[in-house]
Amino acid sequence: MKNTKRVFALILAISLLLAGCGSPANEPTPAAEGQDGGLKDTVIFAQGADVTSLDPHIGKETPAVTVHGQIFNPLVTTDKDMNVVPCLAESWEMLSDTSYKFNIRKDVKFHDGSELTAEDVKFSLDRAMASSYVSYIVNFIDNVEVADKYTVIVNTKEPYAPTLMNLTHPSAAIVSKAITEKDPESIKTNPIGTGPYKFVEWKPGEYVKMEANQDYFDGAPKTKYVIMKVIPEAAQRTIALETGEVDIAYDLSANDLSKVAENPDLKLLEGTSLSAWFLQFNMKNKPFDNKLVRQAVRYAIDSQTIVDTILYGAGEVAGSIIPPIAFGYQDVAKYEYNKEKAKELLAQAGYPNGFDAKLYVNDNQQRIEICQVIQSQLKEIGINVEVVVLEFATFIENTNKAKHDMGFFGWTTSTADADYTYYPIYHSSQHGAPGNRSFIANPDVDKYIENARITADSAARLENYKALEGIIAEESPVAPLFYNKVNVGTSNKVQGFEVQPAGYHSYFNVTAAK
Repeated sequence: MKNTKRVFALILAISLLLAGCGSPANEPTPAAEGQDGGLKDTVIFAQGADVTSLDPHIGKETPAVTVHGQIFNPLVTTDKDMNVVPCLAESWEMLSDTSYKFNIRKDVKFHDGSELTAEDVKFSLDRAMASSYVSYIVNFIDNVEVADKYTVIVNTKEPYAPTLMNLTHPSAAIVSKAITEKDPESIKTNPIGTGPYKFVEWKPGEYVKMEANQDYFDGAPKTKYVIMKVIPEAAQRTIALETGEVDIAYDLSANDLSKVAENPDLKLLEGTSLSAWFLQFNMKNKPFDNKLVRQAVRYAIDSQTIVDTILYGAGEVAGSIIPPIAFGYQDVAKYEYNKEKAKELLAQAGYPNGFDAKLYVNDNQQRIEICQVIQSQLKEIGINVEVVVLEFATFIENTNKAKHDMGFFGWTTSTADADYTYYPIYHSSQHGAPGNRSFIANPDVDKYIENARITADSAARLENYKALEGIIAEESPVAPLFYNKVNVGTSNKVQGFEVQPAGYHSYFNVTAAK
């Protein structure tokens, strides 16, 4: 307990010296009006999928967070090095190993001009805890107390080491109690937050437009408008960047990276990622209810070939769904490619001649190509795979409802703590929307996840995760494939853009010259 308090005291001391909530390194500058300083009044970025919901307590997928993360704020946030820094909470202290006091800023207003208070904070965290989409992020909380107008006390069920990191997540955002209670549906399509950008318009499948919040408590953002444009195909995002249709493009295809890097008019930005990519087997469906079948599939997939051919080497074969830079990562033994072993396991499982199966993937060209490689590899052991391509929101909806045999997924350990991933992906209480789309329900898995959640002892947490990975290796509810890098292409006229490991890039400081 003494060590825990010392760690959190150090975090607090450091965090109070750092800029909070995306504030600029220097004094805030007004939003550019286009004619001032030779800057454009609009920055356009392209991503591969549309938002699923603008409600931060529903839209937890990265394509949604990239937008609503500009509109809403959490209590605390992280800087580019993943240090916890102030945001809506100007300071905090650990009262005990299960109690945290947050002091709310007194100068924060929602986009409609109403004041943010502790009541909004309590309402928001209670609402997030009740959400079937994001409850796993905050369900370590027992209750939230309003101490006074600008103070809340968050009480946890047990000691929970990643408390502060989880509260930095955009899905722990603070919403307006008055607005949301009056019209609970409005937040999905017309969000009103406290963030640096205000919502203007959403045309589903095409774009979302946001406008600088001139009354933002950290000063107005540097660009008046930010537009997110949906361009599903990575090659088309690169072309849009080259032609100047967009200023910034996310998730470029691996074979376009050198093209962007060598273009004197463009910049390629890369960073360490907190993301892992994997197959999830639907253990409700035969024959994937048989662990020998799941193991066979893992042996039949040559992930190194995927990294070399589809990612052009811009990745690393994964043995776990936890990225190496996150706390809790275990250097587990990988399933090495072994076609004969795969065939033996299929025969033992009663499928010597293979079977037919469906592999679901969303409409992203690189992801489709990866699934086509897997399709080809599995055919060699007699598994005939139909690759089912769906629009992103439909893909999420269908896999939530267990319509897949296998699904190709990426997951970002946004808090840089393994609990953020292990709990929703493997715990039996998290089937469907939270993330457990393999529908595994194993008491021992639950036990080790829960044990690691209720202690602040890092060594004890790691021991539980080691035991957990031992079971996962045997049960194989997922087939880890690879870790990738975060990559972003920008015009060389863009300044102030920083790559964030979770992919939740901020536009507070971003400008683009004419």
